[in-house]
Amino acid sequence: MYTNNAYLNNSTIDRKDKSKPLVVTMCGTYKLYTHPKLPTWRPRGRVDFQLIFIAAGKAHFHFDNDEEETIVHAGHMVLYRPREPQKYEYYAKDQVEVYWVHFTGNNVTNLLRSYGLTNDKRVFHCGSGSEYQYLFRAMIKELQMCQDSYPEMLEMYLRQIFIKLQRHFKSSITTVNSHAAEEIDKAISYFSEHYNEPISIDDYAEQNHVSASWFIRNFRLYAGITPKQFILQKRIYNAEALLQNTQYNINEIAQIVGYDNPLYFSRIFQKAKGLSPSEYRKNI
Repeated sequence: MYTNNAYLNNSTIDRKDKSKPLVVTMCGTYKLYTHPKLPTWRPRGRVDFQLIFIAAGKAHFHFDNDEEETIVHAGHMVLYRPREPQKYEYYAKDQVEVYWVHFTGNNVTNLLRSYGLTNDKRVFHCGSGSEYQYLFRAMIKELQMCQDSYPEMLEMYLRQIFIKLQRHFKSSITTVNSHAAEEIDKAISYFSEHYNEPISIDDYAEQNHVSASWFIRNFRLYAGITPKQFILQKRIYNAEALLQNTQYNINEIAQIVGYDNPLYFSRIFQKAKGLSPSEYRKNI
């Protein structure tokens, strides 16, 4: 399991802070590779707010009725409010990657409402673009480094996430209907299972009786990235897992995630992660 977390004043205790409208108290990320299960159960909830972003895979949540499971897929967020019971699990078999942030303040409810995060929004689609991951990672680094004016920087990053959500909500209302959402959900499931096989977007669209331009446009509106970018993210994510947790050599990993040419795979990996596969493995 990979984890990278940061806590205000190095404290994991949830807190209320009414000194400012918005205060980030802790944030982090998890990736499960071999650790089989990571459960969370807070029957009385917390005194702060929590926003969870499912960046890859899926997570299992239990709202209201503990026995009833809600599966939340990548490209969605979950918002917990104060004193709301929290029960959820992450499983390695789901190849899950999540980012989370806890926050408080003296005007959070009104602030969330102004960005479209009304009380009826608990689980919502946000898209799978890398911009969210960048903002969460920036918050983690900022809270770990605690440089000058870091509370203001943390608030700025979190507000950027809220603004991106607000824009996504407004665009989704007018551009993605239920038929499109169903088609894109089906495509995401297919690409997630067959990411390491040769996939022609044009052929996939034709087989599902939609035009390629319609499919690409609606996929991007729904997921925040193009189909090709989605497949690439799946390949890179799984290559990371193999580099961290197996003894496969680079050539073998390239083959496993769908690249016949290991040199091309290395170039693609370095462009995505800033390190070659061998350098990435050395830095683990």
